[in-house]
Amino acid sequence: MKIAFIFPGQGSQYVGMAKDFIENFKESKEVFDLASSLLGYDLAQLCMHGPAEKLNTTENTQPAILAASIAVLRPLERRGLAAGAAAGHSLGEYTAITAAGGFELKDAVRLVQKRGRYMQEAVPEGAGLMAAILGMDRAAVEKTCLDASKNGIVAPANYNSPGQIVIAGEKNAVEKAMELAKAAGARKVVPLTVSVPSHCSLMKQASERLSKDLDAVMLSDLRIPIVNNADAKFMRTAAELKPSLLKQVSSSLYWEDSINRMTAEGYDTFVEIGPGKVLSGLVKRIAKGVKVLHVEDQKSMGEALVALGL
Repeated sequence: MKIAFIFPGQGSQYVGMAKDFIENFKESKEVFDLASSLLGYDLAQLCMHGPAEKLNTTENTQPAILAASIAVLRPLERRGLAAGAAAGHSLGEYTAITAAGGFELKDAVRLVQKRGRYMQEAVPEGAGLMAAILGMDRAAVEKTCLDASKNGIVAPANYNSPGQIVIAGEKNAVEKAMELAKAAGARKVVPLTVSVPSHCSLMKQASERLSKDLDAVMLSDLRIPIVNNADAKFMRTAAELKPSLLKQVSSSLYWEDSINRMTAEGYDTFVEIGPGKVLSGLVKRIAKGVKVLHVEDQKSMGEALVALGL
């Protein structure tokens, strides 16, 4: 068995996430105590009790998901669960790097809060849009975006799984691409309820601002490799991390390719750690026959440990 950890990104948050862990594991509570002291508000209270509108603000969501995921990871590590590699979806890449020893937790929490703020401030509210295109291949989605780009900026943002690609950009251009995708035979086109059009050129300014913050942070070589979003490559050294993290803010994410890269290296067991099961669903569509587990509460932790023989 060759295990990889995968960590969720924005959109997986919900009120009540990590509650089991905060209330029952000292090491999980310590993650939230540290994060709260850095952020200046009670992050555990926000995750456990909401309100949802505040939790869903990008600047709050990003540190909340990172802290929730690390809080779930800590008791698993204490029980002997270890992975040979890791990956995270968008924001989850910061969690993966933290889990692999590339960031100290305090630096990761501060960085993702700023990342969320910069992304939010890069585009005026209502000016951007993201949409999921289902049932079209890459070439067809890319042509649709190209044709719609006469109306403004629009491009593929997330290559999530076969037949599921998310596009992002300026509202008018994305709406035009959605219309063209439907006409070209897309099975389904769904506008996403996100406040920020991530992973497109509209995020260039956010990437530039984040660069200064990454310069101020100590990066370390990784204990286990991660597969990055921007290139779907294994990365092991501190020197590789900053360029990769800056690139992923404003360019496409290759999640499908990342999972394929890991399975090509023999990874056959994927454990999603943190809120929700979004990535578990994607992995099942990408890599048939691999074992996929998720841990977000005590029940799922027990089931995963039994399935892994721990």
